[in-house]
Parts: sequence; structure tokens; C-alpha cells
Amino acid sequence: MQAIQGLHHITAVASDAQANVDFYERVLGQRLVKTTVNFDDPGTYHLYYGDEVGTPGTIMTFFPWSHMHRGRRGNGETAEVMYAVPLGSLEFWAGRFAQLGIEVGDAEVRYGEEVLLFEDPDGMQLGLVATTDPATLDLWAGGPVPAEHALRGFHSVTLWLDRVEPTAAVLTEQMGYSLVGTDGGRTRFTGASADRALYVDLVARPGERRGAFGAGSIHHIAFRTVDDAEQLEYRERFAAAGLDVTPVRDRQYFHSIYFREPGGVLFEVATDAPGFLYDEPVETLGDELKLPPWLEGRRPQIEPRLTPIERRGAGGMPTPGVIAENQ
Repeated sequence: MQAIQGLHHITAVASDAQANVDFYERVLGQRLVKTTVNFDDPGTYHLYYGDEVGTPGTIMTFFPWSHMHRGRRGNGETAEVMYAVPLGSLEFWAGRFAQLGIEVGDAEVRYGEEVLLFEDPDGMQLGLVATTDPATLDLWAGGPVPAEHALRGFHSVTLWLDRVEPTAAVLTEQMGYSLVGTDGGRTRFTGASADRALYVDLVARPGERRGAFGAGSIHHIAFRTVDDAEQLEYRERFAAAGLDVTPVRDRQYFHSIYFREPGGVLFEVATDAPGFLYDEPVETLGDELKLPPWLEGRRPQIEPRLTPIERRGAGGMPTPGVIAENQ
């Protein structure tokens, strides 16, 4: 069993599906690679964004719950998501955000790398990290961002915790992460790959209030495992360590197990396979509402509950074959 390679995907909560698509696809240039529903709440979309094909380590997903109040960041949750961009790209992104009226935070340097902070429409903290780290992925050829500045998948996530040590022990002893070092109040760990989505940062905030879940909150972070057999080995390891790990759950495009690490953050370990080309070709990824076999018979009841979503092209105009009502 090899050590965890890095992040697989990140799942968060939004308040409006259309605003979410407009921001992540039109502004950030992440392709909507899968439009499906929350399997536990089929009246809600589950939207997946990534590179051209949804490579693990590039995938941001959302449950858009229109009734959800805005969350509050605090201890016991993932507080930040950082994307990697090539060196020299932060000036391009700062100009792009200014043109689009998106506020950015003060420039920071973390572990010797420049960071540009900003928020999504629901207040989720995001950032861009200018890095030379390699990233093997398929850039979205039809996207709105020039290839030389496009996102290179995730760089890191930041967890806010009461104490760092228990979470660090899970990362290193159960998942195979390695300590990179500390920078101010931040402690960084890296996955075993030499590729994308490697880092998990832990920040201790003793005595600070816990997060309040809502729109803009990160529901869970998922880590990569190669296949079903390796995932089962990890499940046995987590259970033996006293972690309350779930049975394997079929998420159609990957299989998943879940547990809460000692600081309260929900962790998932997901398989790379079968991936997002499982039920539609790369040319039309995300264009149609996809339902798993066990929900397909309920399509006539599910579709009318979902607000239609409009896809937009690189110029911001609606593209042919947009998601339409009752498709």
C-alpha cells in the first residue's frame, strides 16, 4: 500500500447554482466536467469542476443549496483552498480580478511562494500560489483563461484547528504524509507524489470559535488512492487506529470512504477510477444532467426540482447545448 499521493477533490457549499457556474467556469476557467445531483439529496445539484477531463487533484465540487445561510469560518474545518498557477501569473490574475470587480487581499509569501487571496461569491477563502511545482493535467482548451496562466490544479488546503498534533499524527502515521516544515503559525505536510495537489497546511488557533457550516463552507476534502483494493487497505488501517470510518460508498465516478479526523474536519479517501469519462465523452462533459442507475427511474421527479443552469463560453456568452429545463 503506497502513501496517499495528495488531494483528489474538495467539496463545498454554494447558495446559487448559476452564480457558482459563472464564477468557477467563466472567471477561474475551471471546466464544469459533471452535472449530477447530491446522491443523498437528489433535489440538489452536485457540480464538479476541473481541468479538461476532471483529473484528480483539480476537482472542486459544490452542493448549491439555495436556502442555505452563509457559513462562518472557524476551527474544525478547512478554511482555505489554494490553486497553483505558473510563476509570473499573479499579475495577470490581479488584473483579471480587477477588471471583473473581484476584491483581492494583501499579497503574502508562504514558504517562499507568492500568494494572492480572494473569495468566491459565497465568501469561501481561495488563493493562487505562484509555483514551479510540476502539475500533470489536461488544460481546458476551450476555457476563458490563456493556457500560460491557467490553474494547475490545487496547491494546498489550510485546516484551522484547536491543536495541530492529533491531526498531524493522522496525516503522517495513517496516510503517509511527510512534514515539510513551519512558516510562522503554519505547519505544512506533503503527499507522496511529485505532482499536483500535494500540500495540507495546519494552523493552530487555541480557544478560537468553531466554524458555523453554511454557504461558503467546505464540506470535506478528499485524498487520492489508486484503486478499490488499496482503499480497503486504508479503511482497515483507519479502523484499527480507532477512526470511525464509513463503509465504501459508490459515488459513480469514484468510490469513497469518510471519517472525521481528531480536529473535526471531514476527510474522504477516494479512488482515481473510474473517472468522469465513465458516462459521457470528453467533448460534452458536464453538458447533460447525469443520474446514477439507482436514481434514473426518478428522473421525471428530480429534474423539475432543479433550476436550469446556463453554460457560458470563453467570451461570456451562452454556448450551444446549454443545460435546459427538463432536459
